Parts: sequence; structure tokens; C-alpha cells
Amino acid sequence: MIDPKLFVSTPMPVEEAWIDYNGHLNMAYYTVLFDRAGDQAWDVLGLGPAYARERKHTTYAAEAHVCYLRELHLGDTVRCTVQLIEHDEKRLRIFQEMYHADGWVAATCETLTLHVDMSGPRVAPFPPDILENIAAMHRAHSGVAVPQRAGRSVALRPRAS
Repeated sequence: MIDPKLFVSTPMPVEEAWIDYNGHLNMAYYTVLFDRAGDQAWDVLGLGPAYARERKHTTYAAEAHVCYLRELHLGDTVRCTVQLIEHDEKRLRIFQEMYHADGWVAATCETLTLHVDMSGPRVAPFPPDILENIAAMHRAHSGVAVPQRAGRSVALRPRAS
């Protein structure tokens, strides 16, 4: 049964190989951490590795928007929330927040994910059992406010003079 609260990943450490020449977590590895947390949530939905192997369907990220809010360093540990904001028969829109072990938000990521028939590959509808799991998670998350950063775009905005 899907928990009525947001999905929260297991604690994940910042790995030494991910530290860049600036002495902090390289931007690419924020995405790795978000992806690992997403994989944990996918397991709850029935969309994990066994699903891909046995049913020959999987998910592909179509679009992602990461906001880097605070630096992470070697020795830091994070957990990520996964909030299912909306879905249809072939797509998921999720929003994630990455929390440092001390409780502050290091980054956010909004992702549009496609359900894919691997024989094509081509976008395909979720099967009824998986769609039921997705709908249950969406209902559980519907009582949680959509984060302020959700739906943002990248743009240069005029500065006040």
C-alpha cells in the first residue's frame, strides 16, 4: 500500500568521485541523486527493474528542470522527496526536493517522464495495474501543496533599476 505522505528516499551519501575542482558536488550528480530517489519511488509503483525485464516496458525522462539552491560537499548525506503532481495514461510529472541531513533544501528537480514500450521504443499507455498504483500515489499526494518552484522555466528576467 502506498503511504499517504510524500515518498522519501533512503539516505544517500555524496560520493568522493562526484566532487569537482570547485570542491563541491558537481551539478551532474545532483541529477544522479534525484534519479536514484526516483528509482526507489518507481519500485513502489511497480515500475522498477523487474517491470522492465518482465513486461518489456520502462520509463524515460523527457524533460527535467533542476534548481541548485545550496552546495553539497563530500561527507554530506541527502534524502529526496518525490511528489507526483500530475499524470495521464502515458506520462508522469514529478517534483523532487533534495534535503541535506541537517534539514535544508539543497536542490529541486521537476521531471516529465514517459512510459515506453521497449519494443519500439515508443510511448505507450501504462497497464491498468500500474495506472492504479500511480492514481493511488497521486491521490495521496493531492493534499500536499504544489511547490512554488514547480512549473518554472529558464529565462532572463529584467532587473529592477
